Amino acid sequence: MIPQEIIRKKRDKKSLSKEEINEFVKGLTDGSFSDPQIAAMSMAVFSNGMLPEETVYLTEAMTNSGDTINWSDTVDSELVCDKHSTGGVGDKTSIVLAPILAACGLYVPMISGRGLGHTGGTLDKFDSIPGYNTQPNLDMFKKVVKEVGCAIIGQTSNLAPADKKLYSIRDIVGTVESLPLITSSILSKKIASGLKSLILDVKVGNGSFNSTIEISRELSQSLVSVAKGAGLKCEAIITDMNQVLGKSAGHTLEMLECIKYLKNEIKDYRLEKITNELISSLLMIVHKISKENALKKIEEVLSNGAAAEKFEKMTSALGGPKNILSTYETDLNNESTARDIFSDKEGWIEKIHTRELGLILIELGGGRKQVSDKINYGIGYDSVISVGEKIDSTKPLLQLHSNPEDDSKELEERIKDCFIISDQEIKKLPQVYEYIN
Repeated sequence: MIPQEIIRKKRDKKSLSKEEINEFVKGLTDGSFSDPQIAAMSMAVFSNGMLPEETVYLTEAMTNSGDTINWSDTVDSELVCDKHSTGGVGDKTSIVLAPILAACGLYVPMISGRGLGHTGGTLDKFDSIPGYNTQPNLDMFKKVVKEVGCAIIGQTSNLAPADKKLYSIRDIVGTVESLPLITSSILSKKIASGLKSLILDVKVGNGSFNSTIEISRELSQSLVSVAKGAGLKCEAIITDMNQVLGKSAGHTLEMLECIKYLKNEIKDYRLEKITNELISSLLMIVHKISKENALKKIEEVLSNGAAAEKFEKMTSALGGPKNILSTYETDLNNESTARDIFSDKEGWIEKIHTRELGLILIELGGGRKQVSDKINYGIGYDSVISVGEKIDSTKPLLQLHSNPEDDSKELEERIKDCFIISDQEIKKLPQVYEYIN
């Protein structure tokens, strides 16, 4: 089959056969589709969508483009589970969720991605830890999952390699938001990694790729339907992304916030609520316990230090600092310049342009404009104010961590413009909107 004919067919709003989709996925790995042709195909899918069966074919082909993992010879495969988020600004739930689940007796082989568009990537956040190996071989990955209970890594060289190629191109050609491409990208990695249970954190709001509840609902239904069709126990939870999740955004700053969370020192309420919803759903699915007992178990492993210990063991096993719980302030030394950004008026935070905040971080070097770009892990925001909070001249909107040369009035004004302030008291936003199962 000729690549341009397959592209033309999708461009003209026609459905592709299983054979044509298989040919496209094959082309992602053997080079028979060039980068410009892959970009054109992703744009055709973005513009014209796919039928449900096309999405199933694409997911199957991506899953089978490389290795698949079988856990039955390593651990109790019924306890193998994972979580995936559709992404947002400051979304750090994976970092705390995986060690908490491991402390609760589950196994979490988490295959994470790098930043997409305005959002940060879990994998990039772990790259901010000195020595941490986000690209171990498959044997090491399985060893750490077996011995620790969790491992957060990137795609191994031959785990859904077709997705790895398409994922990188989607990021730089503006097709991240395509529902079929999101569905196949997420699920091909998860199915290939041998899961039995999956919880999906589908974001909605101006800081996510899903601007409306209708889009989030459609994506949730697509993901759950395809996942269940592949034999996974699966549920989706639609959660808020109209503001930074937690108090920080930026790789090192988020890692610092998560370590303090796991040490049970400082926990942002919104981050805790959403993380607990995701974890308790998986515990209910796998262990068949009540939500009340699931929440009690989460609190227990945080209070007794078991979850924090899992994080430290995972970090050490994958090449990071051996005692990060006690040395993290030195290990994650942030050399960026910090300064508070204050509002020019008093009132209540009515709305936050969260996507714009994410884009500003990328421009400052805290994310990628091109696949080959290097990230400055110290760039970010800390102590970010939330919707519904009261603001005055003594309370900053956020603390900006940036390069000294980026200290400009224009940058400060752009950040201020991301926060809409009302004279009237504003209600806080809900954390969770819907459950899809």
